[in-house]
Amino acid sequence: MTAFITSFLFVVLAEMGDKTQLLAMAFASRYPWQTVLFAVFAATLLNHLIAVAAGNLLTNIVPLQYIQIIGAASFILFGLWTLRGDELKGEDIKYKYSPFWAVAIAFFIAEMGDKTQLATVALATRFDSIIEVWLGTTCAMVIADAFGITVGIVLGKKIPERFIKWFAALVFIIFGILGIYGATPKEFWTTPIWVGGLLLLLLLIYGVILMNKRRDYTG
Repeated sequence: MTAFITSFLFVVLAEMGDKTQLLAMAFASRYPWQTVLFAVFAATLLNHLIAVAAGNLLTNIVPLQYIQIIGAASFILFGLWTLRGDELKGEDIKYKYSPFWAVAIAFFIAEMGDKTQLATVALATRFDSIIEVWLGTTCAMVIADAFGITVGIVLGKKIPERFIKWFAALVFIIFGILGIYGATPKEFWTTPIWVGGLLLLLLLIYGVILMNKRRDYTG
């Protein structure tokens, strides 16, 4: 049950403001919301099954300690990715099939290599429970996209998007730091390592902020 709950919470956070959530909102403006959610569910079910299978396969090839470190580091990257944000680039108008298949195909392709799929891979390497991670991340995607479709716009007027982004990003980064700390020998964490790691993280966050400002300026 721990794997299900953790996977659910992490992917809900990862999906907030993600490209696939924006895609679901765009499709919901053109098709019935029931069709969009069912297509999202079907596409996510298949996509995240591939992701958890890949994560489980990695644990059988790469030593567990390295998997834990890589998985924890990936959460820090997901945090930075969340701060960076996503934009749609025509994914909602590429496919001219029936509504269900248009949404399902577009969503499946958009999710390939997306941070929620990569988070699912990372979660599968952390927990030895394929079914719980698979169901947890799939339920999270459906609920997060339903949130985005039905009340996201209304709440967005009351809760600044920047606050939601920073909150989700900080949760990922904190869990990533704790994961790396727990997976490495304690004698590794000398003062220079702590200071250097913190400075590197701050520089990366600053770099993402500058990229966002440049994108907003040119956009």
